[in-house]
Amino acid sequence: MEDLLNYAVDYAMKVGASYAEARYQSDYFEEFTLRNGVPEAPAFGKSRGLSVRVIVSGSMGFASTNMMRRTDVRDAVAKAVTLAKASSRAVKNAIRMADAKSTKAEYVIKPRVKPEYVDPDSKVELLKEVDGRSVSAASRDGVKLPTRFLSIGYMITEKHVVTSEGSSVRSRIPRSMFSYMLTAAKAGKGTVQRFENMGESGGWERAERWALDERVPEEASKLAKILTEAVEPPTDTLDVVLGPELVGIICHESAGHPLEADRVLGREAAQGGETYVTRELIGERIGSEHVTIVDDPRLPNSFGYYLYDDECVEARERVLIEGGRINELLHNRETAAEFGTLSNGSSRASLYDVEPIVRMANTYMKPGDHSLEELIEGVRYGVYISSYMEWNIDDRRWNQRYVGLEAYLIRNGRLVSMLRNATIELTTKGLYSSIDAVGKDVRFYAGYCGKSEPMQSLPVWFGGPAIRLRGVRLGRSPPSDG
Repeated sequence: MEDLLNYAVDYAMKVGASYAEARYQSDYFEEFTLRNGVPEAPAFGKSRGLSVRVIVSGSMGFASTNMMRRTDVRDAVAKAVTLAKASSRAVKNAIRMADAKSTKAEYVIKPRVKPEYVDPDSKVELLKEVDGRSVSAASRDGVKLPTRFLSIGYMITEKHVVTSEGSSVRSRIPRSMFSYMLTAAKAGKGTVQRFENMGESGGWERAERWALDERVPEEASKLAKILTEAVEPPTDTLDVVLGPELVGIICHESAGHPLEADRVLGREAAQGGETYVTRELIGERIGSEHVTIVDDPRLPNSFGYYLYDDECVEARERVLIEGGRINELLHNRETAAEFGTLSNGSSRASLYDVEPIVRMANTYMKPGDHSLEELIEGVRYGVYISSYMEWNIDDRRWNQRYVGLEAYLIRNGRLVSMLRNATIELTTKGLYSSIDAVGKDVRFYAGYCGKSEPMQSLPVWFGGPAIRLRGVRLGRSPPSDG
């Protein structure tokens, strides 16, 4: 394959490109699903191919092929060059790539237990066991789970990228994944719903570590208690403690996405939305001094793990917000050149036939020095929201709303009663500026980040520690009718 990639790059440079890169990518996935206790047909999928990206006369062209013959690769290169030349007539500012050192590297995650060697029947039996225990856990409180969806699977991504600057990076990353959605219902009490994704890089050993037969039934039991015990939340101005699950989605949506450099340049407006961030805001305060949010692809076992991006730039921790101030954007080499800086290794593509674009990997808030108990003890009157059922954020990532699922009233530093549909609605700056203390225990949650058109979905982690907000106006959402 390396010979074919080198041929693509050499031919592109021969026919007029000032920069060229070729990427081979293979993706395989397998998924087993249980819906309301009944197995569905397992899903399998594989794609493989080669793509070429070139710069000609200050304009970029991209083409791909799933045929691995030289003639097909040559045709793809010719198409990319033709497209670049055609669009160069309308380009006012020439596209440049920021400097990057030439790199040769290879990294492979070797699973301890290869998922493909695990008996498919045992995967389905695991789902059935989790499902049965969940139904039993809810029924002990007289609650039904009329809608249940569970899936388990894995994917393997192989990449090899070669550039005209002498870089060559190979990688192979297997990932295990599990997701579930439970809807609980009780006559006269309405319904509540819980969904969660789990995912890590590695083999079947990662799924074994999740203890799904205990974790999911425990969540089902919580749903039952919410329906049978939870009361309406107050709507006062009070203090709020948010658990890591909410902190993670907040960091992803109101720090990660708006600090993508291509979004700041307006290039995602029609596909993924706009941002409150401008060039002038870099360095400005957006939150309290307790707020530091980073994105780091190198976290071991993480769902968004990688060591080099799809432009052969070495990954590093990207400090998006530091001490409450906007610190840096997520960059690929093209956006970095626009901002007069260097790429921080944020360029990724979901499949072989789409271009690499600026993406998050593992976005989270850095820990502080408080335990969860200390955060709660410091609240005289407030609410602790551990998990969420719903979230919304506007196109510019400024106004945001989170509806709690598992939540409790706090009085004099103690949890005294369970609440239903406790809701916070704040601006991004209002939320980050309200934080006066940060926990020390970081937890991560898996997700699939969507961006661009056509949609590119990539595995990510988001998370953080628990945090405490002072002086927040709490709202409530009406419960679902039963």
